[in-house]
Amino acid sequence: MKAMIGQKRPKISKLARQEERQGYLFILPWLIGLFGITLFPMLFSLYASFTNYDVTSRMDFIGLDNYRRMFTDDPLFWRSLSNTLYYVVWMVPLTTIGSILLALLLNEKVVGMRFFRTIYYLPAVLSGVGVYFLWMQLLSPTSGLINTLLSWIGISGPAWLSDPMWTKPAIIMMKMWAVGGGMLLYLASLQGVPAQLYEAAKLDGASVFRRFWHITLPMISPVIFFDVITSFIGGFQVFQEGYVMTENGSGGSMNSLLFYNLHMWHKAFTVFDMGYAMGMAWVLFAIVLVLTLINMKLSKRWVYYEGEDQ
Repeated sequence: MKAMIGQKRPKISKLARQEERQGYLFILPWLIGLFGITLFPMLFSLYASFTNYDVTSRMDFIGLDNYRRMFTDDPLFWRSLSNTLYYVVWMVPLTTIGSILLALLLNEKVVGMRFFRTIYYLPAVLSGVGVYFLWMQLLSPTSGLINTLLSWIGISGPAWLSDPMWTKPAIIMMKMWAVGGGMLLYLASLQGVPAQLYEAAKLDGASVFRRFWHITLPMISPVIFFDVITSFIGGFQVFQEGYVMTENGSGGSMNSLLFYNLHMWHKAFTVFDMGYAMGMAWVLFAIVLVLTLINMKLSKRWVYYEGEDQ
């Protein structure tokens, strides 16, 4: 032990030092991005959340006053948070189940399946304001295609984007239209399930449902976990739907589409209460972080990885 302590570190050759410098040079753009574009703005926003920062003229330290106002004096904070939670709670399981079922259908070996896979994937490629305007036309209470189809079977369609009861279900329905992205993940995962597992289960007399429950789901559970986590985080970032599909981004009738990020945007760029908005951002970060850690902890009970002892 003493001999080891007394030993000198071997000298690094000139070539090794040159390679080390080149390595740091290669990661320099990433380091600049980490410290200049990510870490510094995060630390600045954390400090600014304890101030009355208004972007232009003031930045006085006010302690926890922004957080006190948030939790006690701002009813729209709770309204926007509840709208976002409603959206996440319904959107994540529905899009996950929809993606899995669609992938199961498109995994069948029938003629023309490539065409159907392309058709169902196309909505996932489309994005942005154009899609929202398309759905605003489809959801129009007077001339929209959806209400027209409902009228053919004797159902009077609702005012999808103006009735507070139907605004969030309408947004979730729109999200279901674009499950093709998740479908592609599950389709690739399904095609990686060993066929011999199904053959052995058939020989044992397992039904289609039992094969799905005991073979398919466990084998694709890592992809389900990945999709749930990313959809969960993305759900809390919902913004454009409420901004584009309501008049002047107001959040719709009775603030039914006032999502958390939309309310935060109004605080930051409409009334320039930037310190308050940054406090909202950190509250959202804490909520998403805690719920993601809970999901990761619970995943040990249902996510199966090949080669692991369960």
